[in-house]
Amino acid sequence: MTLARLDLDRYERRLRDQGFRLIAGADEAGRGALAGPLVAAAVILPEGFDLEGLNDSKLLTALQRDRCFERIQASAVAVSVCRAMPSRIDLRGLHRSNLFLIRRALRELPVEPDYVLTDGWPVRGIRHPHLSIKKGDAVTASVAAASVVAKVTRDRMMDRYHRRFPEFGFDHNRGYGTAGHWEALERFGPTPIHRRSFKGVRGMVAPDPPDPLPRG
Repeated sequence: MTLARLDLDRYERRLRDQGFRLIAGADEAGRGALAGPLVAAAVILPEGFDLEGLNDSKLLTALQRDRCFERIQASAVAVSVCRAMPSRIDLRGLHRSNLFLIRRALRELPVEPDYVLTDGWPVRGIRHPHLSIKKGDAVTASVAAASVVAKVTRDRMMDRYHRRFPEFGFDHNRGYGTAGHWEALERFGPTPIHRRSFKGVRGMVAPDPPDPLPRG
């Protein structure tokens, strides 16, 4: 089982041994992108969820993520997804937007958790007992599940944006700063879904249309 992570739920098992049953994981996708939304998800997995194929979303192929996403949606006790669009990120700031979305995703779970696991830094304002874990999306089942839900949700949004702005290649760069994305920015200027507060995008304007050809 090349993708089986039989130890991926060790945090959840320890917490269940302490009497916690509804353990939510929360994570986000799109933090470092130049364009597109920031998406956060919270997931409560059932005890005994099949871990086959589950991992940090960044370590899975698109097909593997889609398969995990469908299994999570079908089997999870609860799932919540929240989004912040670029204008909101520019106004509030990236880190504040990130923390706000994590808290909101947890609040909007249809089933209230009794313990929360998050990826990375501590998140203040969570009203439940919680633990922040470095690289939590790679070592914790519920956070890995949240990372998959957030990533797949965001990728599908970027696919739709690609149809609107095909010159930027959002179907493959997902709004991140690849060489081709920067070249498109230089040529076409930022779109309405670019984060205008980000270094390199800040101050960019769409180029003026070419002068009409002279008559005669």
